[in-house]
Amino acid sequence: MDNKKSNTEYNARNINVLKGLDAVRKRPAMYIGDVSSRGLHHLVNEVVDNSIDESLAGFCDKIEITIREDGSVTVQDNGRGIPVDIHPEEKRSALEVVMTVLHAGGKFDKNSYKVSGGLHGVGVSVVNALAEWLKAEVKRDGKIYFQEFRKGVPVAKVKEIGKAGKNESGTKITFFPDPEIFNTTEFKFSTIAERMRELAYLNKTITIIIKDERNGGEEETYHFKGGLVEFVQYLDENRQPLHKTIYIEGIKDNTPVEIAFQYTDRYTENIFSYVNNINTTEGGTHLSGFKTALTRTLNNYAYKNKLIKEGKINLTGEDFREGLTAVLSVKVAEPQFEGQTKTKLGNSETRSAVEMLVGEKLTDFLEENPSIGKIIIEKCSRAAEAREAARKARDLTRRKNALDTMHLPGKLADCSITDPEHCEIYIVEGDSAGGSAKQGRDRKFQAILPLKGKILNVEKAKINKILENNEIKAIISAIGAGIGVDFNEEKARYGKIILMTDADVDGSHIRTLLLTFLYRYMQELITAGKVYIAQPPLYKIKKGKEEFYAFDEKERNEILKRLKVNGKGNSKEPLDEKNLKGVSISRYKGLGEMNPEQLWQTTMNPETRTVLQVMIESAAAADKIFETLMGDDVEPRREFIEKNAKYVKNLDI
Repeated sequence: MDNKKSNTEYNARNINVLKGLDAVRKRPAMYIGDVSSRGLHHLVNEVVDNSIDESLAGFCDKIEITIREDGSVTVQDNGRGIPVDIHPEEKRSALEVVMTVLHAGGKFDKNSYKVSGGLHGVGVSVVNALAEWLKAEVKRDGKIYFQEFRKGVPVAKVKEIGKAGKNESGTKITFFPDPEIFNTTEFKFSTIAERMRELAYLNKTITIIIKDERNGGEEETYHFKGGLVEFVQYLDENRQPLHKTIYIEGIKDNTPVEIAFQYTDRYTENIFSYVNNINTTEGGTHLSGFKTALTRTLNNYAYKNKLIKEGKINLTGEDFREGLTAVLSVKVAEPQFEGQTKTKLGNSETRSAVEMLVGEKLTDFLEENPSIGKIIIEKCSRAAEAREAARKARDLTRRKNALDTMHLPGKLADCSITDPEHCEIYIVEGDSAGGSAKQGRDRKFQAILPLKGKILNVEKAKINKILENNEIKAIISAIGAGIGVDFNEEKARYGKIILMTDADVDGSHIRTLLLTFLYRYMQELITAGKVYIAQPPLYKIKKGKEEFYAFDEKERNEILKRLKVNGKGNSKEPLDEKNLKGVSISRYKGLGEMNPEQLWQTTMNPETRTVLQVMIESAAAADKIFETLMGDDVEPRREFIEKNAKYVKNLDI
């Protein structure tokens, strides 16, 4: 190897300066997370956030989102409308400045917005940069103004195009995402609707209307006068509440705080926290303040009213949160978030504000509603008893450190590398598939844990019963990071946890049971992006000595097209069995039908496999889905399946 230094010059001419919105188009993931469907829908959220900020300021009570027939999206509000007069420094329209300059907007002026969300003020300009085209229409001062952009660049200056009504004002943004940037430009009505429903719950004065002008013409209107109370009731729709919803609202140290919560007959806690409408999935000081106040207040109330007998087990914070569903929303003028993803609040003053307000208001509520207080303490006492019963079982599954293999399950075929960053574990359905996976894997970095049958449905079980389940104990021991409140993601022995089940009804059920367990008791693995779903092929196509694998019917037909089989090979046409001359198609019913070499080649080889990363777009939506699918009530589950059946592919009957 030549170690001589290169003679290539490196000077000022080598320094590239990206002007305007070029930086956004060059590195879009820095601004919207990624360029997949997730990033695509984030564009809509950013435009809507501007309208929500207008609502928080008291100037907007209606937002309309429309998915157009051409695939573009329109967001329209009845706020004040983006200013269009000439900016004193930029010497051009304020509308153009807002649409083309990063960190430009009214949310940096506290006279305009006391609180705001969004991406630190870069939202709408980022949307403009990543749109093939964008059209902005503003109503204000009795006039209608218009400006069009192409890939973030103005087509022309702002112009007046008509007269607005006497009391009409607002902003209308229509955009089409740039296909050169995004992997897909197809918006999903359900994805947009989930976020809009959440925003409507968090902002009880606003009405949000969503329309889809494409096939089907879906439409939803969200307006919840009850706000957070209705949010909690919606989340607990399929659970049995033990009392009426408790609602706390007030302002402490200039921080508006809203909390709604209730206890149910379930055994897991579901607390969702928001700052300025942003879902703080990692919690923060506001959540810490709520938990501290809840524990202290309920504990004091229990002892004061002799609801806990002397000598009985002491109740902990964990006990006071079992079966709790809560939504916490605070409005902070200058929020300090840890990291760019805005998932954890760091303001210390917010903790004390929430803690004091909850302590005062909850104490008053319990004194006025002793029957509810008694129900809550009884629920928490039963939780403490179950916790104590589970302690020994938990101790058996807890490992001293990530490298300790003393208590690893016997059926685990571990890997030789001990660095979690380079290790992955396949949790496999069945001994047959597990055997093939063990033979086909790369023993250096791939571990295999075969499961026998279906694991326990943790949605319906107490922690002590969960820890008695052999398959769950094996999973906990293998991952090695504990469970529930004791879980420590940093101690996980593997950097990837891959669920590999058959592509049939039973396989889907087992996968859902596993995801439910991971979501309820090891959620940090999912939020850290460490949980994946293997995608084994459904078909093997063979022509002569050539073999091809397809993951669905569309890919199968595309392969047949390349092989000049089945006429034109249109993926939407039914398969013409008569034209399959010299070609054989095998439909895999299960992983066990593949030999080790095939399983490695199609499903386990990092260079050729396809795995889906499990993400939590909305914790509240995820909680609702798991409760619907795995809860006791049959009717909501039936309705969910009927509504979503059209999206299901490759379902074996």
